[in-house]
Amino acid sequence: MADPSITYSFGEFAVPGGSIYVQPNEKYTGSSPQWWYEKFWREDAPNRRKYRYAKAGVGFVVGVALGLRFDLSGASALTGLLAAGLVYGGDWLLDWYSFYRTAVWRGARRGEMITGRLLRRALRRHGYQVLDGRAIRDQASIDHLVIGPGGVWIIDNESWAPDIEIASYVGRLFFGEKYGSKTAKALVDKAETFAELLTRETGVPVTITPVIAVHCGVLPKDGGVVVAEGLTLLKPRTAARLIRSSDRGALNDSQIELLTRTAARELQRL
Repeated sequence: MADPSITYSFGEFAVPGGSIYVQPNEKYTGSSPQWWYEKFWREDAPNRRKYRYAKAGVGFVVGVALGLRFDLSGASALTGLLAAGLVYGGDWLLDWYSFYRTAVWRGARRGEMITGRLLRRALRRHGYQVLDGRAIRDQASIDHLVIGPGGVWIIDNESWAPDIEIASYVGRLFFGEKYGSKTAKALVDKAETFAELLTRETGVPVTITPVIAVHCGVLPKDGGVVVAEGLTLLKPRTAARLIRSSDRGALNDSQIELLTRTAARELQRL
């Protein structure tokens, strides 16, 4: 039976306490930033609706004016209603999207499932293999291992608060005002560890490119990709595009098959 203390409501998109599809996690409940974000979003719903009605009213006036301008006096009220509906719906959609894109950060969706699905859909038909949830026994673990004509990548999933800017300054990685060196080093070290294992077991020289799929956080508008301290950060949908743009002559079919079989055998599935 559901816990009555947890509210699952789709009014103005807020689902305080989590998602009916994802098990609750203490990180996203209580007094966490995620919990407060949902609380304030829900409490601000009346204000958003009020402004939405006002915008729709302006849209109605503009629609009527356009109807009169183009000699549609008999249908000017209809054009006004149509414009009001478009403005209302568009504003609602923008509000919904701004909340939806924080779903992984809020714990309502699992980033590794989203990215894994995107990678398989976009890469498998191009000769790439995608292994999800892999780890060297009792050591490093990663969300996705991608092996294909362009080389090998490891991809982890991360989310930061919606207002955290992710950027590179003079080669250093920053999350807001904080250094990101610890995060970068951890994933770069994982890439090196995985590469050493695959090279040792297959005899195929392997260099692995570490990538973070950013589900929430502010990436640069010019390209949406940050490269710093040996790490690449980008949106999940951009990861497959980056991989496909690489040199397709790095690995041949037999090497891809050997590396994939070795990874499946040597790396523990989480």
